Amino acid sequence: MPKSSDPSKTFETKLQEIGARTVHIGMVDPEGEFRDKLVSAEKAAKLAKGGYPFCEVLYFWDIAESTYRDGSFVDRPATIFADSVRRYPFAENTALCLADFSGEFGRRSPRNVCLAQLEQAADLGFDVHSAFEFEFFVFDETAESMRAKQYRDLTHFAQGNRTYSLQTSALYGDLLQGLDATMATMDVKLDAIHTELGPGCFEAPLVHAQGIKSADDAMLFKNFARAYFARNNKTVSFMSKLSPKLSGQSGHLHLSLRDKAGNAVFADPSAPDGLSQTARHFLGGLLKYMPELLAMCSSTVNAYKRLVPGAWAPTAANWGVQNRTAAVRVINDTPEATRIEFRVPSADTNPYLALSMLLGSGLAGIREAIEPPASSGEDFYAAKPAPEAVFPRDLHEASARLRASTFARTTFGEDFVESFAESRDVEYAEYQRQVSEWEIRRYLGVV
Repeated sequence: MPKSSDPSKTFETKLQEIGARTVHIGMVDPEGEFRDKLVSAEKAAKLAKGGYPFCEVLYFWDIAESTYRDGSFVDRPATIFADSVRRYPFAENTALCLADFSGEFGRRSPRNVCLAQLEQAADLGFDVHSAFEFEFFVFDETAESMRAKQYRDLTHFAQGNRTYSLQTSALYGDLLQGLDATMATMDVKLDAIHTELGPGCFEAPLVHAQGIKSADDAMLFKNFARAYFARNNKTVSFMSKLSPKLSGQSGHLHLSLRDKAGNAVFADPSAPDGLSQTARHFLGGLLKYMPELLAMCSSTVNAYKRLVPGAWAPTAANWGVQNRTAAVRVINDTPEATRIEFRVPSADTNPYLALSMLLGSGLAGIREAIEPPASSGEDFYAAKPAPEAVFPRDLHEASARLRASTFARTTFGEDFVESFAESRDVEYAEYQRQVSEWEIRRYLGVV
């Protein structure tokens, strides 16, 4: 069916195709949470045509919904995106769609920032294909039971789980099939589901998608996985690091560029490592700007508990072909599937910002013809990195580097950088006020 020139008409047509009587409209906040309103299909169509006012408080409170700015918290204009309409997985005759702030206020939105980078790629003649893969833990706990236990001594799901375990899949196949079916309803396609290292630990790589759909898919996967497991009296966690005794949870991002004819532009079978000059320059930009942009893909205090030596995660900007210890792994099994795997983001990453960071720096590398350092097959976990490649040590340092970055301000906009850095500073300040159990056990009665 040809696309209508009127987005509101396209929106109504999609609702009719689904048979939707009600619509969940989602505003995605800076933490990547789907903020939901349920309205009738008639009202949704009206809002798609006339605009969707929404409260600005999403950008003035923290992840615990504690406001850090005074204000009247007025409604700001927002737009409903017709191309985001999908079936809602938990009710018949129901759709979901995404909306976001527009105009000047919308400049601080991660999704809008991501859309702008996709437009930059298109201006250079590229279509962007990408896919996230998420590791996560599942607990035999509800929100109420976790609070009652004060989030301590929680019961893991599938406690006998082993990596790539047939036994876990055989025992709990119905639950995993249900997760896959839930995602399929929304056209979020999973490439696989398999067990990972640790009790109740799983990984779900998503099928690659073009443009903003990849980040939308990732956002929907995390939000609706939480809802799906909660409906089954379980809790899923995408935290970066749950315990020193457990492995960290990654949110790796795979990306390739294609020209308008659909050809893979990262591949050149005649070149070293099978990489085109475009791919090398993309890598050059990513490696150059990665340390100063780190807060964009590692935006929680907890993310930096994974990015430490000995935690099986990168601590500096480096790359290698098929090297799983690198921050950027080049996968070149076949020319048409040649891509980069950005291994820095944790499972708690905001997909829109991880993709924006990757694109913004990589496209700058193409424009500026930045040559990357030599690739390496060494164990980067054991290597001593160059000083300029070392990552910030915590969220406070990462936020300060982002705020001071001329490149970030030029690439992603002053409004976004200031708003996002402020929110990260608030998050870190709250963390600084806390006293951990580790500190109590280490110092009480000794110092």
